[in-house]
Amino acid sequence: MPFKHAEIRIQNCQILSDDWYTLKKYTFDFQRRDGEWQRQNREVYDRDNGATILLYNRQQRTVVLTRQFRFPTYVNGYHGFLIETSAGLLDNLDPESRIKVEAEEETGYRITNVQKVFEAFMSPGSVTEKLFFFIAEYHAHDRASSGGGIKAEGEDIEVLEMPLEQAFGAIDDGLIADGKTIMLLQYIALKGML
Repeated sequence: MPFKHAEIRIQNCQILSDDWYTLKKYTFDFQRRDGEWQRQNREVYDRDNGATILLYNRQQRTVVLTRQFRFPTYVNGYHGFLIETSAGLLDNLDPESRIKVEAEEETGYRITNVQKVFEAFMSPGSVTEKLFFFIAEYHAHDRASSGGGIKAEGEDIEVLEMPLEQAFGAIDDGLIADGKTIMLLQYIALKGML
């Protein structure tokens, strides 16, 4: 199937909020597949691109994940604490450099060899962010600190090392409900990496 670029004419862009990140309202004309132009309005949340990584240990059949409070999940009826892979916004770094920094800040593991596995838009109906997905093998000697994130940035991260089977069970039980984490766990399972 050939790739097709969208035919768009942006008519107006209004900033609705510029506090945590930027929320804009766009009015645009979109050319439908039948050739007709249709006026649409969309609110778009721009929070930059990010990267995420799953640390795994092949011999032990374990993974390193984090648990932290996520307010948006709380206001959506969840208890608020998500078990996740390490992740962060790029903040003007390339994805590989950023994820190495994030892994060490959040988990305490200093990883030098990372493998990019894919890129994905996680909520393309309203958020601009594209996420770069990585995996890396870790060992006990890679532990440089206790991790936990950066307090000044509001991070209070618990580091979890768990058997792979427990992580898969946590998906089934709803204890792991984070999309990026589920995707990376399923990736290593599909590729037979553990």
